[in-house]
Amino acid sequence: GLGGVPLVCDAAASLPWEPVPEGWSVLAASARKWGGLAGCGILVVRKGTRWRNPFPGEDSSPQEAIGEVDVPAAVAAAASLRAVAAEREELAKRARELTERIREHIAATIPEVELPGDPADRLPHIVTFSCLGVDGEVLLTELNRAGFAVSSGSACASTRLRPSHVLQAMGVLSHGNVRVSLHRETTEAEVDRFLEVLPGVVEGIRRLS
Repeated sequence: GLGGVPLVCDAAASLPWEPVPEGWSVLAASARKWGGLAGCGILVVRKGTRWRNPFPGEDSSPQEAIGEVDVPAAVAAAASLRAVAAEREELAKRARELTERIREHIAATIPEVELPGDPADRLPHIVTFSCLGVDGEVLLTELNRAGFAVSSGSACASTRLRPSHVLQAMGVLSHGNVRVSLHRETTEAEVDRFLEVLPGVVEGIRRLS
């Protein structure tokens, strides 16, 4: 951990796209993020970190056990992560080029928009933006009608329909926030069509409201 304090790192979004940074004590991630089976998670405990094993075994009683390890799912998670890591650099470069195009186009074509986060020191496949005076859920609905599945609210609790607590802590616009996540098969044509549709959708919502 940092300064002797144990640090739990949620690497669900970053692990398929970039190497794990230093300083963590426990690292958690979800295998479906890199092509593993849905419902399979990984927990990596750094050597020397104090923790309590939640699984059946010598150091836990049956009362404390929460279930057995799904070995086939764990093997599949490891194999798919190995495959993704082998092409990580190439995929991240391609995704970053697309998200930079999205950021630049949004900034140039949509008035009163905020693009939080560092333009360079960020995950390569995610773009977040907030449009002043535009409800995030309304924008999601209209984009969905146009054929685009994007997200709003907090990335770790998107179904709660609450503003992102991370954006609030950063002191930036959190209402009307939209998060665009690219995947390995996202094409340039799809990105271009999204950028073609987005300004008109935002303008239409503002006109109605």
